[in-house]
Amino acid sequence: MPAPVPVVFVHGLWIHSSSWDAWIDLFTEHGYSATAPGWPGEDVTPASTRSRGELIAGTGIADVTAAYEQHVRTLPCAPVVVGHSFGGLIAQKLLASGHARAAVAVDPAAVKGVTKLPLAQLRTALPVLARPSNRRRAVSTTPGQFRWSFGNRLSRRESDELHARFAIPGPGRVLFEGAAANRTPNSPAAVDVALRERGPLLLVAGGEDHTVPASVVEAAHALYAGSGAVTDLVRFPDRGHSLVFDARWREVAETTLAWLREQQL
Repeated sequence: MPAPVPVVFVHGLWIHSSSWDAWIDLFTEHGYSATAPGWPGEDVTPASTRSRGELIAGTGIADVTAAYEQHVRTLPCAPVVVGHSFGGLIAQKLLASGHARAAVAVDPAAVKGVTKLPLAQLRTALPVLARPSNRRRAVSTTPGQFRWSFGNRLSRRESDELHARFAIPGPGRVLFEGAAANRTPNSPAAVDVALRERGPLLLVAGGEDHTVPASVVEAAHALYAGSGAVTDLVRFPDRGHSLVFDARWREVAETTLAWLREQQL
């Protein structure tokens, strides 16, 4: 009997790794070996991470990428990497560097080269970017900010419950690096979108996402067009940025599993 394919889940900014627990259970049921390590400085639970936010402060995109590369090296073979938001950017970087056999990027933060900046996305980032000192700090979201950036397609009650359950401080540096990517030589948000010799990539867009609007994901998909490597795009027209951990998470997870079967993974 062949060994199970490893799957590594990568969360995004402001969300704890436990947001992937339901996915881990589902993928395990389907025969995968699944893990969801946290970002550098993240503690075991959301509550303990909130109480020690200073351990996250100052972490950048390269630091997060390096931590997941180190985790991948402990696995018996190259995994499938599934990432959400900034985790989706990390997933693409791991795929391009050969650390992943395939990647799924759900509402991924923009890779360098994407120039789309919808007003909804700007409104999400502005509370952090407006204060340069936030680059060195761990920044938290209020329930109201979370409602705009993650839970805009949810009831107020569900949005607040998800904020209380999964929200943690996030390193402001990551957001600053993403925002400055197109003006920064050797930006850590750069990905080799022309690479042909890589595994398949699935990009997933939420049509009502305020944090990473669908037009940003579509622009990333267009950048990959000339590579010749498998790069697919799926849209969930009525979903916001919470689509991987809200009450309808399974819809996205089942789509991911179906795509992996198509790729013989």
